This record gives sequence, C-alpha cells and structure tokens, in this order.
Amino acid sequence: MRRWILAALVAALPQAALWAAPLAGEQAAVHVLNRVAYGPRPGDVERVRQMGVQAYLEEQLHPPALPPALAQRLDRLETVNMSAGQALALFQDARDGEQGERRAVVARLTSEAAEARLLRAIESPRQLEEVMVDFWYNHFNVFSGKGVDRALVASYERDAIRPYVFGSFRQMLGATARHPAMLFYLDNWVSRAGALNENYARELMELHTLGVDGGYAQKDVTELARMLTGWTYAPRRDAQFVFDPRRHDTGAKTWLGKPVTVRGVAEGEYALDVLAAHPSTARHISRKLAQYFVADVPPAALVERMAQSWASSHGDIRSVLRTMFASQEFMDQQYAGAKFKTPYQYVVSASRAAAMPMTDVKPLVGILGRLGMPLYGCQTPDGYKNTEAAWLNPDGLGRRISYALTLSAGADADTVQQALGASVSRRSAAIIADSNERLRAAMLLGSPDFMQR
Repeated sequence: MRRWILAALVAALPQAALWAAPLAGEQAAVHVLNRVAYGPRPGDVERVRQMGVQAYLEEQLHPPALPPALAQRLDRLETVNMSAGQALALFQDARDGEQGERRAVVARLTSEAAEARLLRAIESPRQLEEVMVDFWYNHFNVFSGKGVDRALVASYERDAIRPYVFGSFRQMLGATARHPAMLFYLDNWVSRAGALNENYARELMELHTLGVDGGYAQKDVTELARMLTGWTYAPRRDAQFVFDPRRHDTGAKTWLGKPVTVRGVAEGEYALDVLAAHPSTARHISRKLAQYFVADVPPAALVERMAQSWASSHGDIRSVLRTMFASQEFMDQQYAGAKFKTPYQYVVSASRAAAMPMTDVKPLVGILGRLGMPLYGCQTPDGYKNTEAAWLNPDGLGRRISYALTLSAGADADTVQQALGASVSRRSAAIIADSNERLRAAMLLGSPDFMQR
C-alpha cells in the first residue's frame, strides 16, 4: 500500500507547485501561511483571506500574546524555565549520581525542551516568531549532544534567541556570544593567551556575520580569537558570562586592517559592533533570509534591497523582514510552492493541518530523528540547511509518507483538505478523490503539494 501511494504521488510531482492564476485571494493566503507560518490550521486560510495578507503580515511582525492555556502548559515545563545555572547544576548533579538517575535527568531535559519548541510551533498564534526561532537557531547553531550543552540549549533558545528574533541583530549577536551554550560549544570558554582556540572566532565571521567571502583572511580569525580570550563562563555562579583578565591576550593586535587598542573585554565588544554593522554581514544574512522565505536561489535585487534596509535601520531585523514581505518577489507567482519543506517544517505543518492535539512529544521527536533532522541535533555549527537539495531524496519521501499514514489514523480527511485549501493542486485533488476514503488524509499529507511550501 505504501509503495502504491508513493508511486501515485511521485507521478503527480511535476504538477505540485503550479498555480492557475497570479497570487491573490485564497492562493495568496495559502502562500503566506506556508512561508510566514508553519502552514495553515483549519480556518486559517479563510481568516487570512478575510483580514488581508498585509494585515496578517503586520500582525505577525507585532504578534499577539500567547493564549492562556498554551502559556500555562509551557509554564509547567520546569526544566525549560530554569536558568542556565539551575539546568547545569541539575545536569552535573545527575552525572555524579547513579546511571539510572543520569538517564532520567537527560531524558527529562531533552523531552521538555522538545515539547516546548514543538508545542509553540504547532499551536502558537505567533507563527512568524516560531519560524524566526527556527531560522536564527540554525544560524547560531548549538549542538545539544556536546557535553553540558544538553542542559543549556533550552536556556540558549529562550535567553539568546527568542527575545531578539525581530529586534536588533547586534543585541542577538552579543547574547549568543555571551551565552554559556555557545561558549562551550565552540570552545571559547577555554581559550586563553598562549593556548588559543579559534573555533568561535572563525564561525563568528564565516557563519554568524560576514560570510565565507566576506573579505577577511586567516590572520583576522587568529586576531579575533586573541581579542576574545578571557570570554568564558562561571559554572558555579549560575553559569553566568564572565571575563577573565588573566586569560586575555594583552599583546598588540591588528584586525581587519586596523590596530586594536588593548582594553580587555571591550575588544570583543568592539569586534561585535564592527561585525554587526559590516556591509558583508548585511548581504550575507539578507541572502539567507531571502533563501529561507523566497527561493533556494534568491533574487539578487531583493537581497540588495534587504541589505540596504539593514544598513539604514542599523540591523533592525523587523525592518529587513518588512522590506522582504513588501517586495514583488515575495508574492511572485513563480516562487509560490517553490520551497521544499525541511523535515521540521513538514512534521509541524502536518500536525497543524491535521489539527491533532499534541499530547505526547515522543512520536514527533522520533520522526524528526528518522528524517535526519533531530531537534537541536545538528552537530556542525552551520546548522540545518533549508534547501531542496539538502532534503529531497527517495528515502526521505518514503519516511514522510509512512508518517503521513500514521498521523492520518486519527485525522479527518475533510478537515485536512479544508485546512490546506488552494495549496492542493487540481491533479492531486483528482487522484485523492478517487482513492480509498481511509487513505485520503494520508494522501493529502503525503502529497507532492504538501511537501512544498
């Protein structure tokens, strides 16, 4: 049965992203919900159509409060609401205890962090905020499987990412640089004069700001690493950031062609100021945003306008997003359905379309692992990719369809079809209409149309 469904859906794949008319009305609403949100829930398409796309975009840029029931459920996740120091102490105490205790604590930390992220992504009305958390977490990736970071990723997301997703890039850059999760992950916490570790300095320029072609040399990496010596954290003092002057390299430095005054912790802050305001940073991150929201190969003219908005707003993320959303390219027919969903986007959007209550996070965590995108599980600092080339393969499609079959056991096909609206092409709709009624929900959630956004 699974092979039959896969063959039928693959046969429909070339037609998946075709639209019969320019984006307007329901088609425009579906497009925006697939890009700015994790796809529609039942009733969302009609709500956006009624209020208008522009009004919805503004609502998402200035999001409403969380519903009380969702806020209360999130408040009950104790480890997610712990400070970095509290979570680290719990983790370290467990490491000193019995094996069974260690496993229980790690399982609890992992489960509650996953529940908080997925619960927000599926049920929060603040959808763009959740989409931006996914974007920025991957941009400033920290791997939860490295040592104490298993205890720190929830705090990292809460304290260093979420408060800044629409705000100042410079503030987010500083928050990630000072958080113990990043200091530990990229080893800056042990870097000192005479025993330099360049990991964070390299990724700070190559991934977080300037980009690989951003106009720096290996000497600049070394000099920046020297400027950041002494940036560490105090495990026994609530895991707070500290600057240790005894570890700092006080020698003369020249970085990006300019001499650096010896001034301790201020050298690192100066570097973050320069990097956040650099034109290469504006272009690099504007291109990544346009790739995430518009097309795998984003239009160069759009990227340039976004970079100009970055410069004029001094790195205000909301301003850059508003420039992108107001562009002709964002609503251009040729880009509708042109993005292939990552496993995370697929799993979350399927849960939303099926309107399934999230009572147990384990199945969602499990399928993300089987699809090659475990939550907080990217080992490399570049984070998970969001392009079709990274995720479109026969094995991945087969696993998605298997998950669609599992999920559809409790889903109503009419509810799913109503939620998806115009995103289901006429060809797919015809195939699904002729299928066994028990398979219709699975075919909708496993269709080529639903794989795209």
